[in-house]
Amino acid sequence: MTTQHKIGSGFGARSTADDVLAGIGLSGKLALVTGGYSGIGLETTRALAKAGAEVIVPARRPPAAREALDGVEVGELDLGDLDSVRAFAERFLATERKIDILIAGAGIMACPETRVGPGWEAQFATNHLGHFALVNRLWPALAHDGTRVVVVSSAGHQLSGIRWDDVQFTTGYDRFLAYGQAKTANALFALHLDTLAKSIGVRAFSLHPGKILTPLTRHLDTAEMIGNGWMDEHGTVIDPSFKTPEQGAATQVWAATSPQLAGLGGVYCEDCDVAEPTDRSDMVDGVRAHATDPGEAARLWTLSAELTGVDAFAAKAV
Repeated sequence: MTTQHKIGSGFGARSTADDVLAGIGLSGKLALVTGGYSGIGLETTRALAKAGAEVIVPARRPPAAREALDGVEVGELDLGDLDSVRAFAERFLATERKIDILIAGAGIMACPETRVGPGWEAQFATNHLGHFALVNRLWPALAHDGTRVVVVSSAGHQLSGIRWDDVQFTTGYDRFLAYGQAKTANALFALHLDTLAKSIGVRAFSLHPGKILTPLTRHLDTAEMIGNGWMDEHGTVIDPSFKTPEQGAATQVWAATSPQLAGLGGVYCEDCDVAEPTDRSDMVDGVRAHATDPGEAARLWTLSAELTGVDAFAAKAV
């Protein structure tokens, strides 16, 4: 029996991060938010800090992060560079602090074909492998009862499962299929992490934040967005399904903090609730089976550990 069904949270698509945090105090909690200095990540950081959490934002561009954030600790981290991931984790672990919430929100979307590291496709490497390595390297700080790891996926997962025959798109690169594969990887990562970690009280979730016009769309030109019906020729958003950044941040904040999710984990969420399974491929709502398949999740974990050389659960793998 799957737990991938709505729980009736009482929140919805128009709820904001502040709404879902009403009555929840985070004083004494430490949250780490990748991508926490722009778009919905910035709103996530602000909401968590407002609720009393100490927030750390690792950033590829620390000066830009410090300019956007006031009174929030900023670290240096490039998710596309595993040496940078290792260095950040080592610096953090040296402080001997515990992390209560980790939100893996940084990412790139639909970029031109780009290679990082040993020739990896950039979207898979940055959105998934970098976060996989980060969580595994930070595991000593995460491994305590009550921790939540939230991985920001997308309805874009509907575009592609994991392309096992050519994960790195060595031939036939398609920027949207590559994005879809990376977002599926985000969901599968959370699913298997939850399987491995729930026995010690660490739970993991993935989610679709909704459609929001943020810097994530930097690789889409105006003509594309007009053609998609997202905006008019003046740059005004005309698609009524789009959310504000405050609304876009809500689902990840809800997944990271809500007592309604006690006893649950590994599920894919949207609109501040657990999403329903779907076989649709229109990127509107629901989660496809290829993003919630335990076998696919375990296989991806094995591949990711081989590629990154990191696996905090090597002796416990299931």
